[in-house]
Amino acid sequence: MTRVPQWLAVAVLVCMLPACGNDKAASATSAAVIQTDPAYAAATAKWQQQRRAELLKPDGWTSLVGLHWLELKSHYIGSGGGSGIRLAKGPERMGLVQQDGERTWFTPERGAALTVDEMPLTRRIELKDESSDAPLVIGFDEGKGRLSLIQRGQRRALRIKHADAPSRLQFTRLQYWPAEPSWQVQGHFLPHPPGRTIAIADIVGTISETPNPGSVEFAKDGQTYRIEALAAADGGLFLILADRTSGHGSYPAGRFIDAPAPDSESKVLVDFNRAYNPPCAFTAFATCPLPPPENRIDLAITAGEKTYTPPSTAQ
Repeated sequence: MTRVPQWLAVAVLVCMLPACGNDKAASATSAAVIQTDPAYAAATAKWQQQRRAELLKPDGWTSLVGLHWLELKSHYIGSGGGSGIRLAKGPERMGLVQQDGERTWFTPERGAALTVDEMPLTRRIELKDESSDAPLVIGFDEGKGRLSLIQRGQRRALRIKHADAPSRLQFTRLQYWPAEPSWQVQGHFLPHPPGRTIAIADIVGTISETPNPGSVEFAKDGQTYRIEALAAADGGLFLILADRTSGHGSYPAGRFIDAPAPDSESKVLVDFNRAYNPPCAFTAFATCPLPPPENRIDLAITAGEKTYTPPSTAQ
Protein backbone atom coordinates (compact mmCIF):
# COMPACT_ATOMS: atom_id res chain seq x y z
CA MET A 1 0.00 0.00 0.00
CA THR A 2 1.18 3.54 -0.82
CA ARG A 3 0.07 6.67 0.96
CA VAL A 4 -0.29 10.12 -0.54
CA PRO A 5 -0.95 13.33 1.43
CA GLN A 6 -4.64 14.00 2.01
CA TRP A 7 -4.50 17.61 0.83
CA LEU A 8 -2.66 16.61 -2.35
CA ALA A 9 -5.10 13.84 -3.21
CA VAL A 10 -8.10 16.17 -2.95
CA ALA A 11 -6.40 19.10 -4.68
CA VAL A 12 -5.28 16.98 -7.62
CA LEU A 13 -8.71 15.42 -7.90
CA VAL A 14 -10.51 18.75 -8.04
CA CYS A 15 -8.10 20.64 -10.26
CA MET A 16 -7.78 17.84 -12.83
CA LEU A 17 -11.48 18.12 -13.52
CA PRO A 18 -12.23 19.90 -16.81
CA ALA A 19 -14.36 22.49 -14.98
CA CYS A 20 -11.67 23.54 -12.49
CA GLY A 21 -12.18 27.29 -12.25
CA ASN A 22 -15.22 27.24 -14.54
CA ASP A 23 -18.08 28.28 -12.26
CA LYS A 24 -20.42 29.11 -15.10
CA ALA A 25 -20.30 25.65 -16.67
CA ALA A 26 -20.45 23.91 -13.32
CA SER A 27 -23.43 25.83 -11.98
CA ALA A 28 -25.50 25.66 -15.15
CA THR A 29 -28.97 24.21 -14.58
CA SER A 30 -32.02 24.02 -16.76
CA ALA A 31 -34.27 27.08 -16.51
CA ALA A 32 -37.20 25.11 -17.86
CA VAL A 33 -39.83 23.72 -15.53
CA ILE A 34 -39.10 20.04 -15.03
CA GLN A 35 -42.07 17.82 -15.68
CA THR A 36 -41.46 14.80 -13.44
CA ASP A 37 -43.54 11.65 -13.43
CA PRO A 38 -45.39 11.67 -10.06
CA ALA A 39 -44.48 8.07 -9.26
CA TYR A 40 -40.82 8.71 -10.01
CA ALA A 41 -40.87 11.92 -7.97
CA ALA A 42 -42.42 10.07 -5.03
CA ALA A 43 -39.87 7.26 -5.25
CA THR A 44 -37.01 9.77 -5.35
CA ALA A 45 -38.41 11.69 -2.39
CA LYS A 46 -38.69 8.45 -0.42
CA TRP A 47 -35.07 7.58 -1.24
CA GLN A 48 -33.99 11.05 -0.03
CA GLN A 49 -35.87 10.55 3.25
CA GLN A 50 -34.22 7.15 3.75
CA ARG A 51 -30.85 8.66 2.94
CA ARG A 52 -31.29 11.29 5.67
CA ALA A 53 -32.53 8.69 8.17
CA GLU A 54 -29.45 6.50 7.56
CA LEU A 55 -27.08 9.42 8.10
CA LEU A 56 -28.83 10.39 11.34
CA LYS A 57 -29.03 6.98 12.98
CA PRO A 58 -27.43 6.96 16.46
CA ASP A 59 -24.49 5.09 14.91
CA GLY A 60 -24.72 6.65 11.43
CA TRP A 61 -21.95 8.58 9.71
CA THR A 62 -22.92 11.85 11.40
CA SER A 63 -22.23 10.25 14.80
CA LEU A 64 -18.47 10.06 14.22
CA VAL A 65 -16.50 11.96 16.88
CA GLY A 66 -13.02 10.52 16.50
CA LEU A 67 -10.50 8.66 14.35
CA HIS A 68 -7.37 7.76 16.32
CA TRP A 69 -4.44 6.07 14.56
CA LEU A 70 -2.54 3.50 16.59
CA GLU A 71 1.09 4.61 16.27
CA LEU A 72 2.53 2.83 19.34
CA LYS A 73 2.36 -0.71 20.66
CA SER A 74 0.25 0.44 23.63
CA HIS A 75 -2.17 3.30 24.13
CA TYR A 76 -4.22 4.22 27.19
CA ILE A 77 -7.50 5.67 25.99
CA GLY A 78 -10.20 7.78 27.62
CA SER A 79 -11.60 11.28 27.77
CA GLY A 80 -9.33 12.29 30.67
CA GLY A 81 -6.28 14.48 30.24
CA GLY A 82 -3.85 11.71 31.14
CA SER A 83 -4.88 9.44 28.27
CA GLY A 84 -2.45 8.75 25.44
CA ILE A 85 -5.44 8.76 23.08
CA ARG A 86 -7.92 11.31 24.33
CA LEU A 87 -11.52 10.72 23.32
CA ALA A 88 -13.97 13.54 22.66
CA LYS A 89 -16.65 11.63 24.58
CA GLY A 90 -16.61 8.62 26.88
CA PRO A 91 -15.27 7.47 30.25
CA GLU A 92 -12.34 9.43 31.65
CA ARG A 93 -10.35 6.19 31.73
CA MET A 94 -11.63 3.55 29.29
CA GLY A 95 -8.81 1.04 28.96
CA LEU A 96 -5.60 -0.07 27.26
CA VAL A 97 -5.20 -0.85 23.55
CA GLN A 98 -2.22 -3.02 22.58
CA GLN A 99 -0.88 -4.04 19.18
CA ASP A 100 0.75 -7.45 19.01
CA GLY A 101 1.82 -8.28 15.46
CA GLU A 102 -1.29 -8.79 13.38
CA ARG A 103 -3.57 -8.68 16.42
CA THR A 104 -5.00 -5.83 18.50
CA TRP A 105 -6.16 -6.24 22.09
CA PHE A 106 -8.25 -4.15 24.46
CA THR A 107 -8.13 -4.35 28.26
CA PRO A 108 -10.95 -2.44 30.00
CA GLU A 109 -10.23 -0.12 32.90
CA ARG A 110 -11.66 -1.39 36.16
CA GLY A 111 -14.95 0.34 36.83
CA ALA A 112 -15.51 1.49 33.24
CA ALA A 113 -19.07 0.68 32.18
CA LEU A 114 -18.35 -0.99 28.83
CA THR A 115 -20.26 -3.60 26.83
CA VAL A 116 -19.82 -6.02 23.93
CA ASP A 117 -23.01 -7.38 22.35
CA GLU A 118 -24.90 -5.66 25.20
CA MET A 119 -23.04 -7.76 27.77
CA PRO A 120 -20.65 -6.20 30.33
CA LEU A 121 -17.01 -6.16 29.22
CA THR A 122 -14.75 -7.00 32.15
CA ARG A 123 -11.81 -8.85 30.59
CA ARG A 124 -9.14 -8.50 27.92
CA ILE A 125 -10.55 -9.03 24.46
CA GLU A 126 -9.26 -9.04 20.87
CA LEU A 127 -10.48 -6.24 18.63
CA LYS A 128 -11.58 -7.42 15.19
CA ASP A 129 -11.65 -4.69 12.53
CA GLU A 130 -14.84 -3.60 10.79
CA SER A 131 -14.00 -5.42 7.56
CA SER A 132 -13.64 -8.82 9.26
CA ASP A 133 -16.31 -11.51 9.34
CA ALA A 134 -16.93 -10.85 13.05
CA PRO A 135 -16.13 -7.19 13.82
CA LEU A 136 -16.10 -6.27 17.50
CA VAL A 137 -17.76 -3.11 18.78
CA ILE A 138 -17.35 -1.82 22.34
CA GLY A 139 -20.25 0.19 23.73
CA PHE A 140 -19.98 2.94 26.33
CA ASP A 141 -22.01 5.82 27.80
CA GLU A 142 -25.05 3.55 28.20
CA GLY A 143 -24.99 2.56 24.56
CA LYS A 144 -24.64 6.04 23.09
CA GLY A 145 -20.97 5.52 22.29
CA ARG A 146 -19.31 2.90 20.08
CA LEU A 147 -15.63 2.05 19.64
CA SER A 148 -14.41 -0.13 16.77
CA LEU A 149 -11.19 -0.91 14.93
CA ILE A 150 -10.53 -0.12 11.27
CA GLN A 151 -7.54 -0.97 9.09
CA ARG A 152 -6.32 1.05 6.11
CA GLY A 153 -3.37 -0.58 4.41
CA GLN A 154 -0.95 -1.45 7.20
CA ARG A 155 -2.35 1.19 9.55
CA ARG A 156 -4.98 0.67 12.25
CA ALA A 157 -7.19 3.19 13.94
CA LEU A 158 -9.93 3.41 16.53
CA ARG A 159 -13.21 4.71 15.13
CA ILE A 160 -15.38 6.42 17.74
CA LYS A 161 -19.09 7.13 17.32
CA HIS A 162 -21.47 8.82 19.73
CA ALA A 163 -25.18 9.56 19.47
CA ASP A 164 -24.57 13.03 20.97
CA ALA A 165 -22.07 14.04 18.26
CA PRO A 166 -22.51 17.72 17.33
CA SER A 167 -22.44 16.76 13.64
CA ARG A 168 -25.54 14.62 14.29
CA LEU A 169 -27.47 16.81 16.71
CA GLN A 170 -26.81 19.98 14.71
CA PHE A 171 -27.34 18.43 11.28
CA THR A 172 -28.79 20.96 8.85
CA ARG A 173 -30.30 19.49 5.70
CA LEU A 174 -29.53 17.70 2.47
CA GLN A 175 -29.96 19.66 -0.73
CA TYR A 176 -30.64 18.20 -4.18
CA TRP A 177 -30.99 19.31 -7.74
CA PRO A 178 -34.57 18.79 -8.97
CA ALA A 179 -35.16 15.13 -9.80
CA GLU A 180 -35.16 15.04 -13.59
CA PRO A 181 -36.02 11.72 -15.27
CA SER A 182 -33.52 12.40 -18.06
CA TRP A 183 -30.75 11.82 -15.49
CA GLN A 184 -31.93 8.23 -15.10
CA VAL A 185 -29.88 6.69 -17.90
CA GLN A 186 -29.62 3.22 -19.36
CA GLY A 187 -25.99 2.18 -19.35
CA HIS A 188 -24.16 -0.74 -20.91
CA PHE A 189 -21.89 -2.92 -18.80
CA LEU A 190 -18.51 -3.76 -20.30
CA PRO A 191 -16.97 -6.61 -18.29
CA HIS A 192 -13.27 -6.82 -17.48
CA PRO A 193 -11.32 -10.07 -17.27
CA PRO A 194 -11.91 -11.89 -13.95
CA GLY A 195 -9.71 -10.73 -11.12
CA ARG A 196 -9.02 -7.26 -12.45
CA THR A 197 -8.48 -4.51 -9.86
CA ILE A 198 -8.19 -0.73 -9.93
CA ALA A 199 -6.14 1.53 -7.65
CA ILE A 200 -8.43 3.54 -5.36
CA ALA A 201 -6.95 6.26 -3.14
CA ASP A 202 -8.78 7.36 -0.01
CA ILE A 203 -8.95 10.68 1.81
CA VAL A 204 -6.28 9.64 4.34
CA GLY A 205 -3.75 8.79 1.62
CA THR A 206 -3.98 4.99 1.39
CA ILE A 207 -4.09 3.41 -2.06
CA SER A 208 -5.81 0.03 -2.34
CA GLU A 209 -6.22 -2.36 -5.26
CA THR A 210 -10.00 -2.83 -5.42
CA PRO A 211 -12.01 -5.40 -7.43
CA ASN A 212 -13.04 -3.80 -10.74
CA PRO A 213 -15.48 -6.14 -12.54
CA GLY A 214 -16.12 -3.80 -15.45
CA SER A 215 -17.17 -0.35 -16.62
CA VAL A 216 -20.51 1.26 -17.33
CA GLU A 217 -20.86 3.16 -20.60
CA PHE A 218 -23.71 5.62 -21.14
CA ALA A 219 -24.74 8.39 -23.51
CA LYS A 220 -25.81 11.90 -22.56
CA ASP A 221 -26.51 14.83 -24.89
CA GLY A 222 -24.93 13.03 -27.82
CA GLN A 223 -21.70 12.16 -26.00
CA THR A 224 -20.56 8.80 -24.66
CA TYR A 225 -19.05 8.47 -21.18
CA ARG A 226 -17.57 5.57 -19.25
CA ILE A 227 -17.32 4.95 -15.49
CA GLU A 228 -15.19 2.22 -13.95
CA ALA A 229 -17.33 0.19 -11.54
CA LEU A 230 -16.42 -1.43 -8.24
CA ALA A 231 -18.04 -4.56 -6.87
CA ALA A 232 -20.68 -3.78 -4.25
CA ALA A 233 -21.31 -6.02 -1.25
CA ASP A 234 -24.93 -6.66 -2.32
CA GLY A 235 -23.89 -8.00 -5.73
CA GLY A 236 -24.53 -4.73 -7.54
CA LEU A 237 -22.13 -2.03 -8.70
CA PHE A 238 -20.60 0.86 -6.78
CA LEU A 239 -19.60 3.98 -8.71
CA ILE A 240 -17.25 6.70 -7.42
CA LEU A 241 -17.11 9.69 -9.72
CA ALA A 242 -16.33 13.36 -10.03
CA ASP A 243 -17.78 15.66 -12.70
CA ARG A 244 -17.91 19.29 -13.77
CA THR A 245 -20.03 20.20 -10.73
CA SER A 246 -17.45 18.84 -8.27
CA GLY A 247 -16.45 21.84 -6.15
CA HIS A 248 -19.01 23.92 -8.04
CA GLY A 249 -22.29 22.83 -6.48
CA SER A 250 -21.51 19.26 -5.50
CA TYR A 251 -18.96 17.92 -3.01
CA PRO A 252 -15.41 18.67 -4.28
CA ALA A 253 -14.03 15.16 -3.71
CA GLY A 254 -16.75 13.47 -5.75
CA ARG A 255 -19.93 11.49 -5.15
CA PHE A 256 -21.14 7.88 -4.97
CA ILE A 257 -23.85 6.01 -6.88
CA ASP A 258 -25.22 2.55 -6.16
CA ALA A 259 -26.32 0.67 -9.28
CA PRO A 260 -27.90 -2.76 -9.73
CA ALA A 261 -26.05 -5.67 -11.26
CA PRO A 262 -26.23 -5.75 -15.07
CA ASP A 263 -29.08 -7.75 -16.55
CA SER A 264 -28.80 -10.61 -19.05
CA GLU A 265 -28.31 -8.09 -21.86
CA SER A 266 -25.57 -6.23 -19.93
CA LYS A 267 -27.85 -3.25 -19.32
CA VAL A 268 -27.41 -1.19 -16.14
CA LEU A 269 -29.77 1.54 -14.96
CA VAL A 270 -27.78 4.44 -13.50
CA ASP A 271 -29.87 7.04 -11.66
CA PHE A 272 -27.79 10.17 -11.23
CA ASN A 273 -30.65 11.71 -9.22
CA ARG A 274 -29.48 9.31 -6.49
CA ALA A 275 -25.85 10.42 -6.54
CA TYR A 276 -24.88 11.06 -2.92
CA ASN A 277 -22.07 12.55 -0.89
CA PRO A 278 -19.42 10.40 0.80
CA PRO A 279 -19.27 10.44 4.62
CA CYS A 280 -16.37 12.90 4.48
CA ALA A 281 -18.85 15.59 3.44
CA PHE A 282 -20.33 15.43 6.95
CA THR A 283 -17.41 14.59 9.25
CA ALA A 284 -13.65 14.98 9.44
CA PHE A 285 -13.32 11.46 10.91
CA ALA A 286 -14.18 9.32 7.87
CA THR A 287 -11.79 7.64 5.41
CA CYS A 288 -13.61 8.01 2.10
CA PRO A 289 -12.42 6.58 -1.23
CA LEU A 290 -11.73 9.08 -4.01
CA PRO A 291 -12.67 8.74 -7.69
CA PRO A 292 -9.93 7.18 -9.82
CA PRO A 293 -8.68 9.32 -12.73
CA GLU A 294 -10.81 7.26 -15.13
CA ASN A 295 -13.96 8.43 -13.34
CA ARG A 296 -13.47 12.18 -13.67
CA ILE A 297 -16.27 12.87 -16.09
CA ASP A 298 -16.28 15.82 -18.51
CA LEU A 299 -19.96 16.41 -17.89
CA ALA A 300 -21.90 18.67 -15.53
CA ILE A 301 -24.10 16.22 -13.66
CA THR A 302 -26.70 18.62 -12.28
CA ALA A 303 -28.50 15.86 -10.45
CA GLY A 304 -28.43 14.24 -7.06
CA GLU A 305 -27.02 15.55 -3.80
CA LYS A 306 -25.39 18.97 -3.59
CA THR A 307 -22.61 20.13 -1.28
CA TYR A 308 -23.59 19.86 2.38
CA THR A 309 -23.63 23.11 4.37
CA PRO A 310 -22.50 22.39 7.96
CA PRO A 311 -24.07 24.16 10.98
CA SER A 312 -21.24 26.66 11.38
CA THR A 313 -21.86 28.13 7.92
CA ALA A 314 -25.57 27.42 7.40
CA GLN A 315 -27.81 30.46 7.20
